[in-house]
Amino acid sequence: MADRITAARVVICSPGRNFVTLVIETADGLTGIGDATLNGRELAVAAYLQEHVVPCLIGRDPARIEDAWQYLYRGAYWRRGPVTMTAIAAVDVALWDIKAKAAGMPLYQLLGGASRERMLCYGHADGATIAEAVDALVRYAEEGYRAIRIQAGVPGLNRIYGVHAPDAHADPTLPAEGDWDTAKYLRFAPKLFEAARLRAGPDIHLLHDAHHRLLPNEAAQLGKALEPYDLFWLEDVTPVENQEALRHVRRHTTTPLAIGEVLNTIYDCQALITEQLIDYIRATVVHAGGITHLRRIADLAALYGVRTGCHGAADLSPVTMGAALHFGRAIPNFGIQEYSIHPPEAREVFQWDWRFADGYLHSGESPGIGVTFDEAAAARFPYARAYLDVNRLTDGTLWNW
Repeated sequence: MADRITAARVVICSPGRNFVTLVIETADGLTGIGDATLNGRELAVAAYLQEHVVPCLIGRDPARIEDAWQYLYRGAYWRRGPVTMTAIAAVDVALWDIKAKAAGMPLYQLLGGASRERMLCYGHADGATIAEAVDALVRYAEEGYRAIRIQAGVPGLNRIYGVHAPDAHADPTLPAEGDWDTAKYLRFAPKLFEAARLRAGPDIHLLHDAHHRLLPNEAAQLGKALEPYDLFWLEDVTPVENQEALRHVRRHTTTPLAIGEVLNTIYDCQALITEQLIDYIRATVVHAGGITHLRRIADLAALYGVRTGCHGAADLSPVTMGAALHFGRAIPNFGIQEYSIHPPEAREVFQWDWRFADGYLHSGESPGIGVTFDEAAAARFPYARAYLDVNRLTDGTLWNW
């Protein structure tokens, strides 16, 4: 008789960051875990899972992963969107975790085996000034990183993405507000990369995130201005909702473009990939429907010479990083993996077998995704409401964060 799902529960905790974890148990005594974290909207996904998805899981065969995915996607009628796709991803990863444990294999073996032994990753070097950011860049290089994203404060702006200056007047229970001036940023960014390349030398891969803040022509200007500094990629130069904007950017710069961490389905990525408007697709396991669906996106991307560069911020739980590394180890068109260090408290709740060495991440060989979850420890870190920032132009107009 086939194994059956006997229990599924949602656990919300905050070991340094808020994380939502789905735990699925089977009659054969196997347990799988999936990340369901949607930063700043965690309880929306938790409710979607607990109230709508979990009742549909009990009694199902955990081995039928594709059927479960289709059931949760097609069966909801209201498709797509970050809440739905994050919930589906949690189920999908938990079921893959169970299947790999049942086989006694690390997950990448079930995805076709290793295409590589290690995954190039990048860290984040930030600073309030160019000098501070470049000093951080050098520290990362000394730690062995071969690829480093660099962000710095822009003179005259108090709080921008990547540089979190404290605001004594902010209400800590509400979103923090940054300020933005595109003209100042466009004048500043080439100076940052001139200094970075001078200190880092030619062999370190440099990355930068514009965080959706530029209009199409501004994005094209930035890409062109940064060409002398040989970036690995320029990320999120313009809001991804207007994908036609990338055509204009592409025509005016050869700087590699990366986008997609806020995309949830292959349909969101389709034009970007098939028109070859980007070089790296940033969709991630947790927000793009899990391993089952992200594999479809990667397969489409491979046809057009687009590589993966999965989002890997510290507000995605260690469960997502574990799944992402098995995914990245198996697919043929892996590009790079973002790597943000999780808060130290997270080690009390999650244990994992991946490791960093010499600028690369190694997935580990434990059965499943190589991550375990301590529910008793999670109970020591109760959920605390938190938000991502918002952003305003210097005249007060709400802008993209």
